Amino acid sequence: MSITQQHLLDTYRAQRLGEAPPPPPGTRDWRTARELRGYWQFHAVVAERPAHARLRRALGRLLHPHPRRSAC
Repeated sequence: MSITQQHLLDTYRAQRLGEAPPPPPGTRDWRTARELRGYWQFHAVVAERPAHARLRRALGRLLHPHPRRSAC
């Protein structure tokens, strides 16, 4: 069952029961992303690691890898 089909089914059930319909899929995506970022930052601070720019540094390492030096 797709997310759209599930939403339509939930809306139908809510209408039959006289309840408020659920929000459409995707309306709270940005809010969830911000909450996750805050969660990660909090745990980084508790673990005494830098709390910001961790994702940017990791993506930078993936996109621009440094050449490895040989041990010979």
